[in-house]
Amino acid sequence: MFKKILIANRGEIACRIIRAARELGVKTVAIHSEVDKESMHVKMADESVCVGPASSSESYLNIPSIISAAEITGADAIHPGYGFLSENTYFAEVCETCGITFIGPKKHSIEKMGDKITARNLMIKSKVPVVPGSDGPISADDPKIFDMAEKIGYPVIIKATAGGGGKGMRVVVSPEALQNSIIMAQSEAKANFGNPDVYMEKYIEEPHHIEFQILGDMYGKVVYLPERDCSIQRRHQKLIEESPSSFIDESLRKKMGKAAQSAAQAVGYVTVGTVEFLVDKHSHFYFMEMNTRIQVEHPITEVVTGIDLVKEQIKLAAGEKLSFDSSNIKINGHAIECRINAEDPTKDFIPSPGKIGFLYLPGGPGIRVDTNVYSGYTIPPFYDSLIAKIIAHGADRQEAIVRMQRALKEIQIEGIRNTSSLYMKIMENKEFHKGKVCTDFLAKYIFNN
Repeated sequence: MFKKILIANRGEIACRIIRAARELGVKTVAIHSEVDKESMHVKMADESVCVGPASSSESYLNIPSIISAAEITGADAIHPGYGFLSENTYFAEVCETCGITFIGPKKHSIEKMGDKITARNLMIKSKVPVVPGSDGPISADDPKIFDMAEKIGYPVIIKATAGGGGKGMRVVVSPEALQNSIIMAQSEAKANFGNPDVYMEKYIEEPHHIEFQILGDMYGKVVYLPERDCSIQRRHQKLIEESPSSFIDESLRKKMGKAAQSAAQAVGYVTVGTVEFLVDKHSHFYFMEMNTRIQVEHPITEVVTGIDLVKEQIKLAAGEKLSFDSSNIKINGHAIECRINAEDPTKDFIPSPGKIGFLYLPGGPGIRVDTNVYSGYTIPPFYDSLIAKIIAHGADRQEAIVRMQRALKEIQIEGIRNTSSLYMKIMENKEFHKGKVCTDFLAKYIFNN
C-alpha cells in the first residue's frame, strides 16, 4: 500500500479521496490554487502545497508544479479525481517516468478510450454494440457527408472525438444545417480539447443514459457493478442519477454488464472506470464512451452495493487483487443522487459564485452528503459549479424519492443561488415517479410551460 497520496484535484472529490485514504492508513497531500487556500480539502489533508494562481491552467492543470509538489512532499502516488488531469495521457506518463504511481488506468487504456473514434472501432472488434455512424473524423468540406447522413438517417449528432461534458456536440435534423453544425462543433472542440476532430452518429431519440461501473486488477480480472441511470441532464450534463435503473430488467442488466466487461477487457483495463451506453425505447443498447476515472455519481453505486469505490481504486492501483465477482454483488435497495450546483436554474443555469453566509446540510436515515463547502466559505468563479451531492438511499425507489424530498426541504444555502429548488420540482413530478426518465426529461416535463 502507498505511504502518501497527493490529490491532484479540489472540491468535494478531493475531500472524498482524503477520507478513503485515511481509512486505509495513508497520508495525504492537498494541492490548491491561491484562491483555494481556505477550501475544505486543504484543511482536511495532512499536508498542502500551493501550485499556482486561480487559473486552472496555472494550478490544477500545471503538471510541472504538481509533480514538484509530489516530489517535495515525498508522495508515492497521485490521485487525479475526476476532471482536470484525470484522463490526461501525458500526465499519466509523466507520473510513471518520475516513479510516482498514477491512481488510474495505464496510458494505453486512456488513449484508446479517450479518443471516441478509436474506442468505437475497438468496440466493434470486441462485438460490443455501437451506434451507427462514421468510421472516422468528418469535414464540412467533404461532399460525402450528405450521403453519409442520409444513410445513417436523420437526426444525426456531431461529436468531438476527444469530447466530454456535452462540449463539441450538435444535433442535426436536416441537410441544410449539416455543414454549419460540423463547423460549430469543430470550433467548440478545438477550444475545449485542443483537437477539432469530430465524427457523426445516429441520434437516438428518447434515450436512456445507462452506465456500468467496472473494476479491473493487474491480473486480468474485470468485474461490473449494477447500473446507474443518468438520463436526467441539461445540455448533455448529468443532474440526477439513480441506481438501479427503473428501465432495466435483470436480463438486460446482465447483457449490458457483460458488454461493459468486454469493453474494459479490450483495453486491459486496471482500477476503476465507467462504460456508458445509450438505450433506446425498445431496449436496444449502444456503447457511447468509457470514462477512465472515478465518476461524480459513484456514491449511489457505493450505497446500493456496500463497496467503497475510491478505496478499491487505491488498492487496485497498489497492485491488490479484486476480492469479489460480479455474481457476488447484490443490489441493496435504491439510491438517488442530486448534484447541487452553485447556479440559478431560473436563469438558464447561470453560475452563482460568492460567499455562503449560512449553510445547513440535511441528514437522517438514508441520507449522505458529499461536499467541500461550509458557512463562510467563498465559492470562487474559476471552477466547476458543483458544491455538494445529496445521496438518498431507500429500501425501494419510492422510499429513496421520499427521503430525497425530505433532504431537499432541509438544505439551506444562503448567499448564493443553487439548484435544489429544481430538484424538488423533479422529485414531485408524476412522470418521474413513474420512472419515465430520458435525456429530454427536463424539456418535456419541467421546462415545457
